[in-house]
Amino acid sequence: MKRNGSRGCVMRKTRFGSRERDWLKGDTQRGCVCLYGGTVDPQPPASGPQASSTPQTDLQLVLCSTSTTVEELCAQRDGKGLYVQLHGDLVRRLDPSERPLQMLYDYLAAMGYSEPGRVQQEAANSDLSCLIRFYSERPVNADQQERTLLKGVFSVRKGKSQLHKWAERQVILCGTCLIVASVKDCLTGKMHILPLVGGKVEEVRRRQHCLMFSSAGSQAQAYFVNFDTLADYQRWHRQASKVVAQTVSLVDLSCYSLEAVPEYLFYSQDITHLNLRHNFMSLQGPGGLLNLPRFSQLKSLNLSHNRLGVFPECVCEILTLTELNLSCNSLHTVPVQIGNLQSLQTLSLDGNRLSSLPEELGGLTQLNGLGLSFNNFALIPAVLERLSAVDKLAMAGNRVESLELCTLARMSHLKNIDLRLNGLLWVNSESPEAVNQVTQLDLRDNRLDSLDLSSVCNLETLHCERNQLGTLTLSGSTLRMLHAGSNHLTTVNIYPVPNQLTHMDLSQNLLEYLPDWVCDCGKVEMLDVTHNLLSDLPSRLLNSLSLRKLLAGNNRLQRVPDLLDHIPLEALDLQHNKLAELPESLFSKALNLKYLNVSANALDSIPPSSPSEESLSTLQELYLTRNNLNENCGALLVGHQNLRVLHIAYNQLLSFPASKLSKLELLEELNLSGNKLKTIPSTVSSCKRLHTLIAHSNHITVFPEILNLPEIKLVDVSCNELTEIQLPDSLPATLQELDLTGNSSLMLEHKTLNLFSHITTLKLDQKSTTTAADSQSTSTPWNHGFSEMSGQRNKLCVSVLAVDRFGDGVEACYGIFDGDRNEEVPRLLQCTMGDVLCEELQHSIIDNVYMCNTFITSHRKLGMAGQKLGASALLCYIHHEPSDPGGHFSLTVANVGSCQAVLCRDGRPVPLSKVYSLENCTEEMERVKLSKAIITEDNKVSGVTCCSRLLGCSYLSPWVVPKPWVHTEPLCSRDEFLILGNRALFERVSYQEAVCTVQAVRDPRAAAKKLCSLAQSYGCKDNIGAAVISLHISQDNCTCEPPILTAEARGPPPASVPVTVTVTPGPDPATISSSSGLISEFNSETSASEVGSEAGSTASDEHPPPGPAPRPERRCSLHPATTLCGIMVPGSVGAGAHLFQRQPSCATFSSNHSDNGLDSDDEAPLEGVISNGSKLEVEVDIHCCAFQLRSKDFDLEKQSSDYPNGKTRRQNSVVVSATNGCLLAVCGREIADLKKSPSTSSLFGKKLSNGSVVAPEDSHNLIEVALEAPKKKSGYFTAPAQQDPEDQLIVPPSLEQEVREQLRGQSPLVSAPPLPSIPPSLKDPVWDHPHPPAFASNLVPGPGPVSILQQEVYDTAL
Repeated sequence: MKRNGSRGCVMRKTRFGSRERDWLKGDTQRGCVCLYGGTVDPQPPASGPQASSTPQTDLQLVLCSTSTTVEELCAQRDGKGLYVQLHGDLVRRLDPSERPLQMLYDYLAAMGYSEPGRVQQEAANSDLSCLIRFYSERPVNADQQERTLLKGVFSVRKGKSQLHKWAERQVILCGTCLIVASVKDCLTGKMHILPLVGGKVEEVRRRQHCLMFSSAGSQAQAYFVNFDTLADYQRWHRQASKVVAQTVSLVDLSCYSLEAVPEYLFYSQDITHLNLRHNFMSLQGPGGLLNLPRFSQLKSLNLSHNRLGVFPECVCEILTLTELNLSCNSLHTVPVQIGNLQSLQTLSLDGNRLSSLPEELGGLTQLNGLGLSFNNFALIPAVLERLSAVDKLAMAGNRVESLELCTLARMSHLKNIDLRLNGLLWVNSESPEAVNQVTQLDLRDNRLDSLDLSSVCNLETLHCERNQLGTLTLSGSTLRMLHAGSNHLTTVNIYPVPNQLTHMDLSQNLLEYLPDWVCDCGKVEMLDVTHNLLSDLPSRLLNSLSLRKLLAGNNRLQRVPDLLDHIPLEALDLQHNKLAELPESLFSKALNLKYLNVSANALDSIPPSSPSEESLSTLQELYLTRNNLNENCGALLVGHQNLRVLHIAYNQLLSFPASKLSKLELLEELNLSGNKLKTIPSTVSSCKRLHTLIAHSNHITVFPEILNLPEIKLVDVSCNELTEIQLPDSLPATLQELDLTGNSSLMLEHKTLNLFSHITTLKLDQKSTTTAADSQSTSTPWNHGFSEMSGQRNKLCVSVLAVDRFGDGVEACYGIFDGDRNEEVPRLLQCTMGDVLCEELQHSIIDNVYMCNTFITSHRKLGMAGQKLGASALLCYIHHEPSDPGGHFSLTVANVGSCQAVLCRDGRPVPLSKVYSLENCTEEMERVKLSKAIITEDNKVSGVTCCSRLLGCSYLSPWVVPKPWVHTEPLCSRDEFLILGNRALFERVSYQEAVCTVQAVRDPRAAAKKLCSLAQSYGCKDNIGAAVISLHISQDNCTCEPPILTAEARGPPPASVPVTVTVTPGPDPATISSSSGLISEFNSETSASEVGSEAGSTASDEHPPPGPAPRPERRCSLHPATTLCGIMVPGSVGAGAHLFQRQPSCATFSSNHSDNGLDSDDEAPLEGVISNGSKLEVEVDIHCCAFQLRSKDFDLEKQSSDYPNGKTRRQNSVVVSATNGCLLAVCGREIADLKKSPSTSSLFGKKLSNGSVVAPEDSHNLIEVALEAPKKKSGYFTAPAQQDPEDQLIVPPSLEQEVREQLRGQSPLVSAPPLPSIPPSLKDPVWDHPHPPAFASNLVPGPGPVSILQQEVYDTAL
């Protein structure tokens, strides 16, 4: 049996017999715990099949229940304890009373699994070891030991004098000191201590492997140590060099999973800074916290993230402390002994559960820094009035709902107030006295509807973004910076005029005009009023002599005032207004203007660069997209000779003046898309610095002469009318991406393709020879197009999944994945998520259940890549409602993170997704706050991500979880199309604009490209991904009769019933079907074939109970008979009626064995696909092609009664795939022909989710190699994917009797007889002739009954 998803897919025997399985399935509170030994190397092995297939031999599978404690398990094993590791990170010793199986079940429930049976099944899955893993001993990590303690017996000589003799001594390097014992092999007696901070460690060249350690100062001492091996020499030299390079006596033992500090560390009495962050420190023991007062010079102690639960009073005895960090320890109280630390200057108590502070804290006169953020304070502690040295109130993330300004007035020493994320409802400004000392106030992300801070007369900086403010009143005497975006402001009252104001953000409000005082501010340098209701800009504002950056996009401006004199303006953003013209003097008066964006207006011309021929323009970036400009504007651009970026897409250009383009010699990026150009001037070759040319969606017939440019990187001439390409003898080495899709008449010779071989990303259309009859039989009521653009990033971190024909019926699956800064996780999800959904549909018909499980299972399958990396994900599934299988379609959408889906219905946008970011989702913010996460000022969890739900990033659990939002929307004839996009797209393009944009473009691919180009022109610099699915749903295009469920007895079909198969014509084997329109990518640097086993196939080996077989259905063209790989299976009686069912479509990436059990080395290259290592994109169809055997049906009536309110879906049978060797129904085709078929190639080789086939021998583990997650500098145990050990079964004493009783009454499973094989002699002409003859229907006779296969819950792990 092969376990799906493991790192090395090793053939192995089943671990449990049938009786053990029955005992486990008898109660969902039973299960097994996988225990790893302490000798497991936690680091990932080297890449390659040899390294990944070596089994571990110290894994034990322990039968237990949720009530079994650690103490009981240890008593059975004679063990000393158990350890748990989360997300490949720290290892913690479990308390004797903790229950491992219950911990495992709770962890899975927190991830999102809701059904007890599924939780039990997932708990036994091998992939789970990358998320949670149990050890029977503490894992040994050589790197950790090296960094904490080095010791050994070596030849030692004291001092530089030759009179001293060499002697064998015990030598220890720990902390900041070198420790030499006075007696060989003994640590008793006198110990010689040599402080190393500021000293030297030098190589002694006269002796081999010898080092000299010397201390600092005039009385420096020296020791010579001669090591036995080069490895010891290098290890000691490396560690000692770090110590001597320090300027302070700092010992960093953070992230080491320590329960106590090494005892030898107490010899380092010069330690002043000790970092024990992120450990599991205990109070007792020789190296416990109770012994920390032994450090007589300790000044700084960091004990954050240690799960202490109680404030360690022993640290109050370290009277020399000046800095103490106890953040994130779930502390509820602070002891009165804190008053003993009179030297304390900084105290960090963030991320705890404190609600009060002791009065004794007020006696710390030197305390100047106090962190109280993310606790449970409802009021500002009164003790702060006595802490006169504290100047900042750090109380973000508490529960302060009201703020009395008179309270701040009494605390005259507080200058900086941070009360963001508190749920503030009101600020009482009725104070009899002014608040004079506060200069900085942060009230972001609260619930204020009005704010009057006129009594805070010395305020310099105010943050009040993301409230519900309708009015804002401030004192402008000393105001320098005002951030009030994302509110409901209609006006802002500031008095007196803020003459010191330099930066003001009033974006995303309801301002219809700017207050008069704005024009009177003499020092304003940056003003952001985007997304308001402004209809006019004051002339005095634009002519200001201080304003350098003005952002006024997304308003209602109809004109821009004339410039009266030279102004210092450097950046001007006026996009999305109603401007018909710009001031004639704009460029001649604004000589410092470097950035201008006037996209999405109504401009038909632009002003000249200067009134004379000589231009002084310094303009570098000009965005003119989506206006009404014609070719005459080209002559007006000549004066901007410093122009680097020019976007003039989606205008009315018929041509671009050749002589004018040649003068833009500094041009680096040119976007001419969406015009009516027939050619790009040959003078573009004069732009020697050009690296990006985007000219899609024109009428270009001749490929532009840009391949001689020395710095060209990206060329996009898709959706044009190219017929041929004239190429030079060689292409520039800098060319990384070339997009030629959408040129229907383009014919490329083999020589041309060879010349393109070095291009990292090559996008081409694969020509289809499908006949009209074939197209009609495979037509779907939807088609798609998508676009991915890297922007100004050096890598593409967005991936799109698109399958027009998903599975065995008229269904579809689409998705988009955004990794933000990583490209690995999106690619893994693109390769696997369709398969995971396909499998989950076999287990459940409830939309919320199968979608949730799809996301959570995909999260698990990310393996080690998902420990530190993550991605937003959105998945759309178009299907029939199970209550009406022959009726209308429904659309089920699930998402995590910031990817979004919008449906166009009657020309209006209908949002279908939910943005899971802290800024946009109040309930998620509250959930994260309750779990005591630290949210930074930019609203990121632990400073990492602004999303509270992602796939991956498991080390941020439980703050960031993979459970998705799920929504099902019935589709109707009024639905026109569906838009999928990532965060970057919808931040720049609104829902309504996106809908209007797609409506104006008929081709979905061109529409997707237009959306991405618009987002770039609107200022987006990040990766952009968009997918457009055109829907053609009508009310009367379906004539299917709903299936009628019979009440026949369940069991195997009669032996006399034959298996009937009808073969339909298929495409030429050398041509890949373009019905899906999906574009696949091969990357020459990091091939998608390197996807590892964690991203492997999810084809199920399990089989559900039998059920009644439905009657044959009458099918229409919209719902044809079940087809797979060109084989149509009409309805018939018995087993043959549903021989072929849904099977995952994506390829497996697990080892050198393909999913059908055949050696992948036997496979032949796929015709029609260039696999030269470059990144080639072809149009392919990735509909399911694995053959399956129906074993049992699902009882719809019972399932519907279990979920009366949930939306359900037709249950797909769980079947036996070719992987198990039970049946491979090829209908007479030879295996060699099947290998050539694009739709069956996944049976014989490695295949990407988009249908592209890659060589299996190059299938490296992408999760291990290319996706190596960032590790902490120490203490990071990377949990390897579980191997295939020879397990030992252990039953705790408390369960032995129960197990015996259960097993005594059970009988072993009877294996099913082998199914009839298919004679390979029948040759299918479909693969050799475009018009094959008709075939007889009875190609595969059924000589005997089809056996029922027993479902095995624990196949995949046990």
